[in-house]
Amino acid sequence: MTRKFITFEGGEGTGKSTQARLLADYLIQQGHKVVLTREPGGSPGAEIIRDLLVSGAIDRWTPISEALMMYAARADHWQNLIQPELAKGTWVICDRFADSSMAYQGYGRGVDLKFLQQLYKMVIGDKQPDRTFVLDINPEIGLQRSFERLNASGKNVSEGRFEAMDLDFHRRLRNGFLEIARMNPDRCIVIDATKSLQLIHQKIVSFLDEKSS
Repeated sequence: MTRKFITFEGGEGTGKSTQARLLADYLIQQGHKVVLTREPGGSPGAEIIRDLLVSGAIDRWTPISEALMMYAARADHWQNLIQPELAKGTWVICDRFADSSMAYQGYGRGVDLKFLQQLYKMVIGDKQPDRTFVLDINPEIGLQRSFERLNASGKNVSEGRFEAMDLDFHRRLRNGFLEIARMNPDRCIVIDATKSLQLIHQKIVSFLDEKSS
């Protein structure tokens, strides 16, 4: 394997966090050094911004403010964790990255896509994830899963801001992720998130091995 920077994307309740963790465990078992991280968040500064973004009222932030905050968090995360770890040869597995900004703030909330592309170039430059797995599910099913998870964890109020947005938003979000995958076929693999956890994990590993040889 040669690929080092792997991201997981998709709407709410698709199982990204679980699959990111399973892949990290698999790579560690293969003898690789791995960092498992997330966005928004992943570094101390970015985690502070995360708390502002995922909690509170739906209209707490305008779409453009939200996009700028996401990229403020991403800049801190990139500079203080992702880039240094990649430079050391560590595998970085990230639960969400810049495709989420394009889908959520762009396709979902109407921020100009070219503006988001400019932000990416200013913050990240030309570097892209080596492989992105887009977990896809009907938004109604995904939201039900996500609300069940939030309720079980007691975070239904503190981390449910995006889940609380209307169904049309989540449908635009899903279509956005699928469009991003369509436009980036060499990087993105769409995975049916309705399959069993183990079947999804096996498919991810098979794609990773195939594309990394």
